[in-house]
Amino acid sequence: MRIPHDIEVEIYFLKPEEGGRSTPAFNDYRPQFYYEGHDWDARHVYPDVNQVNPGDTVGAYLGFLSPAEHWGKLYPNMKFEIREGARIVGRGNITQILELEVSANRAKKTNA
Repeated sequence: MRIPHDIEVEIYFLKPEEGGRSTPAFNDYRPQFYYEGHDWDARHVYPDVNQVNPGDTVGAYLGFLSPAEHWGKLYPNMKFEIREGARIVGRGNITQILELEVSANRAKKTNA
């Protein structure tokens, strides 16, 4: 199944000495996308690389498991954190809103 490309982002993955992961992340990685005091599940797609190592900065597409919760709240240049539980493993910013509105509308119809 294709992961929706709700938003395009740039993420810096912290090094282990900065509190980040000690292993790489791969496509379909599903950490928490953290903003405005809440964690949300989002699947990652890294179009230009097979794996993302600690210390790397990467462009990614994120697809939310609850897209309707985010429509109208996210915007380009918005900062966010990537977390595994309470541990921050990355920091990023949104570069573009892509399919979020379509995903949100589809989710609303499915849940109606």
